Formats: sequence, structure tokens, C-alpha cells
Amino acid sequence: MKNKNANIVDLWSRVCNHDDEKAFEQLFYSLNRPLIKFCVLYVRQNEVAEDIVSELFVKCWQNRQKLCGINNPATYLYIAVKNQSLNYIKKYSNIHMVQIEDTDEFALVNTYNPQKELEKKELIFKLDKAISALPQQCRIIFRLIKEDGMKYKEVGEVLDISPRTVQTQLFRALKKLTAVLDPDQKRARHSVLNAPILFMLAALFAHFFFL
Repeated sequence: MKNKNANIVDLWSRVCNHDDEKAFEQLFYSLNRPLIKFCVLYVRQNEVAEDIVSELFVKCWQNRQKLCGINNPATYLYIAVKNQSLNYIKKYSNIHMVQIEDTDEFALVNTYNPQKELEKKELIFKLDKAISALPQQCRIIFRLIKEDGMKYKEVGEVLDISPRTVQTQLFRALKKLTAVLDPDQKRARHSVLNAPILFMLAALFAHFFFL
């Protein structure tokens, strides 16, 4: 994430200070998809999210000389997308902020036992359902950290909350996900599914513990 941020800062500098169109193109392809996915968490419609992000990049290019003082362009763009998303929702008040189905997948070790494969698919489905049921802010925080590799401070700046609140919301999400998997652990304490479940939980907690 650190190298990626450094690259984005360099591209941003080249765009703002040297009108570098090639750098702008690289910046667009680096952040376009993550920003659209983030925007969808608010507006729920992929086409609307694409329009919001595209318009933001156009404005950035048009006003590039005024944006030279921005030290963290990625955070700036996430905040801008959030604000534009909220403005869109406010303008079209008949569109409610509802959560979308999460598409995260967790890679589990394959076995050649059809029954075990079915059980694993059911486990993944249950976990996906639990993620989609998280409160919106909690779910956004989970995705920004897990998918986009952001730090607590960066997420706090994007959502205008303290790093401590980010941490609290994140561990609340992990606690809910653990509670969903826990009954399966108890029933499958001596089954081959127990190891993948424990591995999944360990991977989640290990990733966030060192932020």
C-alpha cells in the first residue's frame, strides 16, 4: 500500500505541476475501479457510481493547477467521492441508502469430497450474508481496509471520524463475523471443516491486527 500511495502522489504531482496527460491516464486506471466500488456502497447503482467518479476525474484535470497542495491525493479523491455520493442521494431522496450484497470471496483448500465442498460453499455463503448485513459505516470501513488496504488514519480522514472509531467499528464487524462462524466451529470441532474455518478467522484478524 505504501508503494502504491507513493506512486499515486508522484502521478498527482506530474499532473498538477506538469500537465502530464500520461500520468493522468495512469492515475485514472489506478484509482477508477476502487473509487467506483466505494461509491456503489453509497449510491448502490454501478452506472451512477461510474458517472460520479468520471465527473470527479474530469474536474480534477480541469482544476489540476489548483490541486498542487494536496499531499494525499487518494484520500482526497475518496472524500470527494463520498461527498458527491451523499449529494446525489440527497438530490434524489427517493433513492434510499441500502446495503448491497458483498462479493468478497475467501479461498479455501479444495477437497475432492463433494459433501465437504458443499459444506464449504454454504460456509462462504453464510459469511457473505453476514458481511452484507453489517451496518453501512461498519461495512464500508471493513471494505476500505480489507479491499483497498487503507490504514485506520486514512479511513478516518475519508469518513471524517477518528482512527479510534474506525478501529472500534472494524472489530465490531469482525466480532459479528466470528459469531456467525462460531456455531459451525462447535458442530464441526472434529471435522475437516474446522481447519478452514479457523484459518479464515485467523487470516482476518491477523490482517487487521498489524494496522
